[in-house]
Amino acid sequence: MKTNYILIAVLLCAINFAHAQVSGCTDPLSVNYNPNATVNNGSCTYITLPVVPNATVNLPVTVNETSGLIFWDGSLYTHNDNTNTNLYGLNITTGVVNQTLAVTGTTNQDWEDIDQDENYIYIAETGNNVNGNRTNLRIIRADKAGLLSGSPTINSINFSYSNQTSFAATSNNNTDFDCEAIIVGTDSIYLFTKQWVSSQTSVYSLPKTPGTHVAQLVNTYNVNGLVTGATYLEDEKLIALSGYSSTLQPFIYLLYDYNGTDFFSGNKRKINLNLPFHQVEGITTTNGTDFYLTNENFQQFVINVPQRLHHFNLSAYLENYLDDIASANNHILMQASIYIYPNPVSNILNIQGRENLSGTGYTITNVQGRQVAAGSLTAINNTIDVAALSSGMYVLTLSGNSTGSYKLVKQ
Repeated sequence: MKTNYILIAVLLCAINFAHAQVSGCTDPLSVNYNPNATVNNGSCTYITLPVVPNATVNLPVTVNETSGLIFWDGSLYTHNDNTNTNLYGLNITTGVVNQTLAVTGTTNQDWEDIDQDENYIYIAETGNNVNGNRTNLRIIRADKAGLLSGSPTINSINFSYSNQTSFAATSNNNTDFDCEAIIVGTDSIYLFTKQWVSSQTSVYSLPKTPGTHVAQLVNTYNVNGLVTGATYLEDEKLIALSGYSSTLQPFIYLLYDYNGTDFFSGNKRKINLNLPFHQVEGITTTNGTDFYLTNENFQQFVINVPQRLHHFNLSAYLENYLDDIASANNHILMQASIYIYPNPVSNILNIQGRENLSGTGYTITNVQGRQVAAGSLTAINNTIDVAALSSGMYVLTLSGNSTGSYKLVKQ
């Protein structure tokens, strides 16, 4: 009988837990928000309104075919999509080229996007729109230290698509196996396809290690457009895709609050950009609310749109979500033996230990992996002045007597 009582208790707990969980739309900004929902089931729908850029500047002719974009070491970096094997550092405000990094020892047949992790730059040699039958698709990996010193070590992550069975040539812009958008996570690279036939995008996963691999199909979603770029904040579960319609109406597709790496399981919000006839190609973010996009030069008939850099602030769409993420991170920090507060932080960061933290070193790095502060702790209660840091997301790493890494948000 005792076993039966235990079984009944377990069943009652499971039933109560199931009743406590309410599946639905959890985003207050949606048109079908359910205030009682506790589990986001990805059902949120939104009104689509045009958004105007906060700033736009013309880019030099050097990058007239700008195709990908990242924010690294205080600058935006872009590249052209054919022949040219340089990365160009752009001033984030003026768009002026302030640095040129040669990606020596490789070629550029069709570079379409760029991303990074702490040690490497990843360049997507993935353009496949001409005939749809390329068999030399790859991600080029270059070490950051080597790029900065002028002698990068180059490796290739070669791949094919798991569900591409025919390699017969198609007509121009008539394939669903083109790709112009990648993101790099902790363990994998994810490709978002530019599907000329279906106007959808498929996600494929790929190992980050050099070699020859099969990119595995994960999921497909109807974006009703052509995806051309992507940027990723892994810990915040936020992806922004850039793209445009068949009539060159550019958009940003926000994917956030998803489960694991099922990127289409959460909120999916499309934002149209008030930039008619702009062939938007690259996108990146500095902090999750400020986004930067580039478009390449587009000329057709009487239309002549120069290459440009655009800044969009999307705080109205994402700030509350990111604040919730930061609050959740702060709650987790308070469960540890080290207390780090406030988070988000404005000026003074407090680090308190249950025991003396003397001898513990600390570093603060930004989302691009650049160290912006460092020092040593000297007592049980410690303060760090972070007022000079720009708003955004950072990683605090402790070493020595206490070790660990903690996500911080600077207001």
